[in-house]
Amino acid sequence: MEQITVADIIHICNAKLIYGKEDTVCENFSKDTRQINPNDVYVGIRGENFNGSDFYEEALKRKASVCLLEPTKIDEEIIKKYPNSTILFTENTIEALQKLASYKRDLYNIPVVAITGSVGKTSTKDMIASVVQTSYKVLKTEGNLNNHIGLPLTILKLKDHEALVVEMGMSGFGEIRTLTKIAKPTICVITNVGTAHIGKLGSRENILKAKLEILEGMKSDGIVIINNDNDLLHKWQSEENKRNTYTFGIENSSNITAEDITLNEQTSEFMACINKEKYKIKVPVGGIHFIYNALSAIAVGLNLGITINNIIKGIEEFELSKNRMEIIKLKNGVTLINDCYNANFDSMKAGIESLSRMTKKRTIAVLGDMLELGEYSKTLHENVGEEVVKNNIDTLIVVGKEAKYIAKKAEEHGMDNSKIYELENTEEASKLIKKIMKSEDTILIKASNGMNFKNIVESLKNI
Repeated sequence: MEQITVADIIHICNAKLIYGKEDTVCENFSKDTRQINPNDVYVGIRGENFNGSDFYEEALKRKASVCLLEPTKIDEEIIKKYPNSTILFTENTIEALQKLASYKRDLYNIPVVAITGSVGKTSTKDMIASVVQTSYKVLKTEGNLNNHIGLPLTILKLKDHEALVVEMGMSGFGEIRTLTKIAKPTICVITNVGTAHIGKLGSRENILKAKLEILEGMKSDGIVIINNDNDLLHKWQSEENKRNTYTFGIENSSNITAEDITLNEQTSEFMACINKEKYKIKVPVGGIHFIYNALSAIAVGLNLGITINNIIKGIEEFELSKNRMEIIKLKNGVTLINDCYNANFDSMKAGIESLSRMTKKRTIAVLGDMLELGEYSKTLHENVGEEVVKNNIDTLIVVGKEAKYIAKKAEEHGMDNSKIYELENTEEASKLIKKIMKSEDTILIKASNGMNFKNIVESLKNI
């Protein structure tokens, strides 16, 4: 295991030793005093409304061995109380965290798979990790800790791992550039280019540019794996790409394609076509987008030399994160699709299509605002309304100021007004759902995370 010491932190981060020992080994890093374990390194991060460096005493109480802080007042009595601990000052703890992660990454000559895209990053990351761990000891991004703090903290957990699988998120230019230069991926996966953050970036073409920043941290001999059915990625691949690229798709000719697709309520099946050979793949989740996830995982596995049998095994053992197309069976016979972690047009469309395919019984879509869409918000919410009608959803419930455009457009396209409900908050939605739902209904719960639709799910689960 490659280790970082206090002396390394002093050198890498231009840090100042306030007191303690330079030979102390820094194994685990945490930014949350509530999660500190004995001998952890506490990193005091400055937020908008707080300065984590001020909480160093709480970290020491929990037996942190080292505190890496921005300059703050250190009480002499506290130093006397915790004489075996170490305190360091650095000018910017976030930059220090990133420098340490970059240093730690350089200590490991292992495959690093980085995933980005407008939709499906987390589920794709989890499926790829499930495949890779059939042949390697894998460290992966937990949850969606995919930003300028979460990614470095993930990399700093490297111990005896043989591969790293990380997710990279962004909301504007330059953010993925920062992440990829820390992670230095050997394989980059771009799932799609959609409309997430279009309000900030202004166009899908700009979103593509922001996603392609992921390539800047990869050496020229690295591999780029892309969804060849995505219009902008397909165009980039055919017209501008100068990288070693591996493609997957269903509609367009690609290195790996899917045929004979069967979508069931909670599973999917297809034939993977690889070099003129065909292999039956079973995915333990329903929905066409998980077929694409599986194709990307196959692509990564093949490029890492993993056998096709292990690849198939990894896909079959994949487990979906909570709040992402999570299927919940209620005691009254109702099926919930809990997909309330986040939302943009592309994921809304996929969720509605999955709802439509899952059952021949009554379907109810409970949809909320998609955030961060800026001037495109009205149009994209209206587009969701069109998808509701196109997929023959029986009942529509909307919550939020922007979601009203979903309802309006659905009505304009012929949906019965008596089947459309516009509500003010999640509490009203929960009450209405409980009132109207019947056994064998299938209900999709989806909105941006800030809409707190998880409250609806929890309310219904307690029936």
